[in-house]
Amino acid sequence: MAFRAFLLATTLLSLTCFHATASDPSLLQDFCVVDKMSKVRVNGFPCKDAKDVVAEDFFFSGLHLAGNTTNKQGSAVTPVNVAQIAGLNTMGISLARIDYAPYGLNPPHTHPRGTEILTVLEGSLYVGFVTSNPGNKLFTKVLNKGDVFVFPQGLIHFQFNYGTKSAVALAALSSQNPGVITVANAVFGSKPSITDHILSKAFQVDKMTVDRIQAQF
Repeated sequence: MAFRAFLLATTLLSLTCFHATASDPSLLQDFCVVDKMSKVRVNGFPCKDAKDVVAEDFFFSGLHLAGNTTNKQGSAVTPVNVAQIAGLNTMGISLARIDYAPYGLNPPHTHPRGTEILTVLEGSLYVGFVTSNPGNKLFTKVLNKGDVFVFPQGLIHFQFNYGTKSAVALAALSSQNPGVITVANAVFGSKPSITDHILSKAFQVDKMTVDRIQAQF
């Protein structure tokens, strides 16, 4: 009986430790505002002295302003992460405003360090994500004003404004710095470029097609 209790306790402790290391570091104090002058390099950012912290370290203004959607994709992301709010350091959360022109697309991308929950503020969006190999199952939904959708951490997802009016969404993410990898940019716009024969074999197209796509990035 004692051994079973020990085994159960060990298992629970292991699961707890795994969960604790699977996302942003947990707070060990009230806050850890980024010290932008520090030359220390850590996984995240070093803290400045608490006596030097001010209200502005927890403040951002600008989400009421629409992003510039006059680009090839017809979308714009206004991030609010630790780069914009120093006080978000170690908090494990961030935000982004996303603007979509009519028929604008936030192209397939992933957030390697955060789950995203998206709320539509204006307009309608067609959204979806794809599960990992080998299933690669696509989950999609049409969202209207006030609707909410979740994109699991690390999975490729997208949003498309299929309407004739602009759309706006607010995304919350479970990381102070969730990162973003836009699939097309990473694959076809890497520097230096991934060689033609690798991409042509991966996508089962000829090298000329690869060259044409790479030229767009």
